[in-house]
This record gives sequence, structure tokens and C-alpha cells, in this order.
Amino acid sequence: MAPSLEAPTQIDLDAPLKAAPKLVAPEPEHCPGPESQQAGTADNCAGCPNQAICASAPKGPDPDIPIITARLADVKHKILVLSGKGGVGKSTFSSMLSHGFSSNPASTVGLMDTDICGPSIPKMMGVEDETIHVSADGWEPVWVSPNLGVMSVQFMLPHRDDAVIWRGPKKNGLIKKFLMDVTWGELDFLIVDTPPGTSDEHLSVTSFLKQSGVSGAVLVSTPQEVALLDVRREIDFCRKAGIRILGIVENMSRFVCPACKHESLIFKPSTGGASALAHDENIPFLGAVPLDPRIGMACDYGESFLTAYPDSPACAAIKQVVRRVGEELGLRGEDVLPEEEE
Repeated sequence: MAPSLEAPTQIDLDAPLKAAPKLVAPEPEHCPGPESQQAGTADNCAGCPNQAICASAPKGPDPDIPIITARLADVKHKILVLSGKGGVGKSTFSSMLSHGFSSNPASTVGLMDTDICGPSIPKMMGVEDETIHVSADGWEPVWVSPNLGVMSVQFMLPHRDDAVIWRGPKKNGLIKKFLMDVTWGELDFLIVDTPPGTSDEHLSVTSFLKQSGVSGAVLVSTPQEVALLDVRREIDFCRKAGIRILGIVENMSRFVCPACKHESLIFKPSTGGASALAHDENIPFLGAVPLDPRIGMACDYGESFLTAYPDSPACAAIKQVVRRVGEELGLRGEDVLPEEEE
């Protein structure tokens, strides 16, 4: 989609979506939240400068939740991509998962980048120079192709290298706007790329989608135990938040030489890798994606790796993961991504 020649509409990201109390000090660690039912009365609130403010603030369900539910009523499947640890290729995998679903022309896909402080999805999708256009219906996603749309904070920054230095409430407000104001329309799949960890952004997405429902989460890891440690925490987060785990993907499971196709272990799975973890935790193992240096090249140039390098073993592995995710959603794998597309 070509950039609009019109001046972009200014969006006030500081405008509250709900009347929130004005705090006199930053929220401390383990704060229940100024809008929580326990705000100002919990044990963690003792001695906090905001205690009286939070205790007197109005409580109750967020009135914007029904609006979000109505906005996403035509989205069939909402998939979270989680990792727990940074550097495992979660955003890269999110982009390839989106390209995989959208390679079927019968499917319409949305990709939402909730990594507010490190938005990399626009670069990977080749649309980093685009801006958001606002219509009477809401914010228009940036369309990579006729059936693949993207939304990211990157589109709102004056310069692509600008740092986003925001506290939790402001990040949460933007995620809510992505869900409430973006005109996603009818989607077969909405893929939500999340930052590492189990904090603000994850809690915001799950709480905002609690009525419309999250179809499930795909966990991404590399084979070594250091990465799997954080994935175990992510599994615990999903279970506590009531999010169904669609399965785990082992990314960069081995290196495949593009020239000779020889395979080498880069990250040795000292404890059995993601497949062993999936077996121990009784969750599906979606597949292992080998490390191909051309994946990084495709992301740098904003191309679809699946289209640019269909002969790569990593391409075949990614397509198989796409089909497995579809099967976990109750769909037929060959309908999600027909075999003849390969």
C-alpha cells in the first residue's frame, strides 16, 4: 500500500480511555493496579503514597471491554505468540506464521505488534515507512498484501529510530486502542506478537480479550535449557491466565547449510529441547524450525521467507508448523495451507 499524501492525523496517545486516578508516585512493584478491586486496601498498598487515591478511585469492570468485543466479533481465531525470553526469534516467527497463513488466498490475516518499546514487525514485513490512516470507522491497518494487515506503534513514530520511553499505563492504553479502534474487519486469524516476559503487555491483551476470547498461545523457544527455563514460566502464566496453549515451537533447532544442506547443532539441547519440555508439560509439540541465515536476510529486506526461499528445509518446517497450529484450532491442516502451495 502506498503512503497517503495527506498529512497523518494526530493521535493523542495520552488521552485516557477510562477515567483513571492520577497517581502522585509511580506504581510500586507488586502493585495490584489502581483500577483493581483491591486497590488501596491490599497488603502491598501499605505505605504507598498513592494508597488514598487508589482506595477512593471508582472500581468495576472496564467499560471498554464490550467495545473491544464488538470490534473483534468478526475475528475467528486470535493467537498469541509468546516466548518468555528475548532473542529466540519470536517476532521473526510471528512474521513467518502470518505469511504462512496469508499464503492461502482464502484466508485474511492480521498481525498486531504489542512490543511497544521494540517494534520490529514493520521492518520484517517491509512496511516500516508507512503511517496510520484514520477513517470514520477507526484506524486503518497497514496492508502488506490484500489479505495481510499489520498494526504497530512504529507507524506512529516521527522517526523509525525514536525510542518509546513509556510506563506501563501508557503502553496498556495503546494496546487497548489497537484492539478497540483498529478496523480489522473480517479476519480468519489475528496474530498478536508480544514482547518477552509475562508483564504489562501480556496482562493487558489477555484482560482486554477475556470476553471475545483468545483461541490460544504459541510458545517459541530455542533448544538450550536457558531458553526453556523462561518458557516454563510462560507455560505457568498461560495456565494461571486461563489461556489455552496450542503448542511449542523449537526455533533455531539446528543449522542447515544453504549450499550443502548439512545440519549442525548450534544450541545443543542439554535437557532434550522443546520436544522433551512439551512431553513433560503435556502440551503439543508443533515442530522444529532449523536456522537458515536467509531468514534474517528476508526479514531485513521485508520479504516473505516462504516465497523467497521455498527450497529451504526451514520453509517446509514452517509450513508444517502453520498446518499444526490450524489443526490445534480445529481446522484441517490442508485447508489452512494446501499441500499444492509448496
